[in-house]
Amino acid sequence: MKKHIVIGVSGGIAAYKALDIVSGLRKRDIGINVILTKNACEFVTPLSFQTLSNNYVVTDTFQEPKAWEVEHISLAKKASLILIAPATANVIGKVANGIADDMLTTTIMAARCPIVFAPAMNTNMYNNPIVQENIQFLRSKGYYFIEPESGWLACGDLGKGKLPKPEVIIEEVLKHMNQNQDLEGKNILVTAGPTVEAIDPMRYITNHSSGKMGYAIAQQAAVRGASVKLISGPTHLQCPPYVEKIGIQSAVDMQQAVNANFQWADIIIKAAAVADYRPIEESKHKIKKANQDITLTLTRNPDILQELGRKKANKILVGFAAETKDLISYAKEKIMKKNLDFIVANNINEKGAGFKEDTNVVSIIDKEGNINHYPMMSKVELANIILDKIKDRSAIMNSFR
Repeated sequence: MKKHIVIGVSGGIAAYKALDIVSGLRKRDIGINVILTKNACEFVTPLSFQTLSNNYVVTDTFQEPKAWEVEHISLAKKASLILIAPATANVIGKVANGIADDMLTTTIMAARCPIVFAPAMNTNMYNNPIVQENIQFLRSKGYYFIEPESGWLACGDLGKGKLPKPEVIIEEVLKHMNQNQDLEGKNILVTAGPTVEAIDPMRYITNHSSGKMGYAIAQQAAVRGASVKLISGPTHLQCPPYVEKIGIQSAVDMQQAVNANFQWADIIIKAAAVADYRPIEESKHKIKKANQDITLTLTRNPDILQELGRKKANKILVGFAAETKDLISYAKEKIMKKNLDFIVANNINEKGAGFKEDTNVVSIIDKEGNINHYPMMSKVELANIILDKIKDRSAIMNSFR
């Protein structure tokens, strides 16, 4: 089926460069629909884009539709990819905050395909902390960004903020658009977040896990075509689209949920931070403060990962190791003890690698002892590296069957 791209043009001086982007993509036999924001129409005309794209141009949510269908839904379904070039601070901020008040932002909200922003703006605007927070937030949600170039800007300032050359943008677009559904047909079980171990009806033992890494893996696995179940402890995160979430509280809850879905899964990724201990007895009533100290007796929680390692057979099993010292030696020990295919290890004290960060810094060690060290990157980027390694291992295992 012919590829189709929706190009959103927002209101910046670089809007004229989008004409060359449309022309270049059309030469590659890619279908194009263009959406111009109201402000973009002050810089470029719809007729120019209509001529180059050989298709009608949308400028207004309420303009008369070209077919009897809800247009922003229709465009979102048709798109293999949505490119916003140039992407202004305004449109980035709208999408980051869930605002859908024109045809471009409503189409983005309705889309399932990859969405790529090519920011272009004054260098001071681009470096504004609010703009950078919006960009980082969108990256963490799986949106892609093409870095602006540095140089003389239209306003006369010198710095980062120029829209890259059209050919650079076209190559980036083709790279993202050609990401195929390489995990289609795979059943992937992901665990994420903390567990909560009750002391009494008011108090509990838990840890600092945010669930962000596991949720990013689940999200990207679904984007790449896998059937995904996410077993999650309590978090403030939204379940990614097309992922089935199974909410749990305690380590025993997680153990039961994992065992119930074990046969279904081809691949199990244990990214959850499961509490090692729980109170040996949960008080039915709130423990009242007294004039003396109290002793809380703990018992071991089940080692879910080790149980899975004993029975995994031909399944791929991936673990995580969050440490504060001796990272590699502990991770290697865990691989052997728990029969993992590979482990993702990070030092939680390292800058950019903490539980609540949108980034991570890891080393990945496989059961053969190979070690790959990775610099700080978004958890979404790391999720795809982990999934690539799973795909490669799956191919190797299948070749020996």
